[in-house]
Amino acid sequence: MKNNLTLARDSFDFIKNSKDFLSLILDNITCAVFLLDKDFKLVALNNSFKTIFSNKKDENLIYMRCGEAIGCAYQIEEQKDCGDTSKCDLCELRIASLTSYAENKAIYKNHITRPFYDFKNHKTDKDLQFSTRLFHYNTEKYIIVILECKN
Repeated sequence: MKNNLTLARDSFDFIKNSKDFLSLILDNITCAVFLLDKDFKLVALNNSFKTIFSNKKDENLIYMRCGEAIGCAYQIEEQKDCGDTSKCDLCELRIASLTSYAENKAIYKNHITRPFYDFKNHKTDKDLQFSTRLFHYNTEKYIIVILECKN
């Protein structure tokens, strides 16, 4: 007799060899899902990421630091790299991501409210809920972030 965990894993067996299907799933999730490398740079993101955060229309966000890609107001206003602003040491998203990476600790459903700029250069506060977790692929380590805009 199969237990619930086995049944859940079996229910996804039909897609495990389909990159196209998995990509469609990721791009249709309403939360921003993205991977950060050890330098806090984006290496992968879904379509919702650009809908929620892009501060430059049709911009290629791969290999940008997280704060730069999401339009962090502190990074833009201080004109410094993500990680170097006066607020970076207090950024809950950065702290959670680095904790996940360094300590292999999953962070679930943390909340932050921060100012961001959109591609029309409008500054707005966004209420965010996010989770972070260390993600291994081949020999590399990444941080997977799932982020939902609550407002």
